[in-house]
Amino acid sequence: MDERALVKKLNRGSRGALDAAVERFTPYVSTVILHTLAGRACREDVEELCADVFVALWTNAPGLDPEQGLRPWLAAVARNKATDWLRRARPSSPIPDSAQDPSPGPEELAQQREQSARLWAAVDALGEPDRTLFLRYYYEGDKLKTIAAELGLSQTAAKQRLFRGRKALKAALKGAETI
Repeated sequence: MDERALVKKLNRGSRGALDAAVERFTPYVSTVILHTLAGRACREDVEELCADVFVALWTNAPGLDPEQGLRPWLAAVARNKATDWLRRARPSSPIPDSAQDPSPGPEELAQQREQSARLWAAVDALGEPDRTLFLRYYYEGDKLKTIAAELGLSQTAAKQRLFRGRKALKAALKGAETI
């Protein structure tokens, strides 16, 4: 059955059409959700979100347009459900394999603080616009295209500056480790 016929049956409230849609589109919807969550949820969370997408399909079935197909609608709903989940829920974290206390000890905390201080010092040592580009891209998560335009750089130049910045930070951090 093609998507148009499936949507028309869903419009009429066919439970068999819903079952067919679940069977056909579950892998697709799961993939969209997994891609949106980017590994920040467990399998059960993905399954629950997938089920929520098909509940939304059943709820909104009478208003679906058969000419637009089902795949784009399902993808949009899946992305929205996953994004909402990221906003309101904390991702499940796996239970540690060992019964040991997972919190770091004083020595590990001191090492983490030293490493963090070295990293920030190395980032501060980058010249402008590299420092701003690096912080906005990696720390603030801004899009490279936006940052490059605001700094008056081409996207290619911005990518090259990020590459050189990563190399400089790596060299600075390796040099600090050998001291």
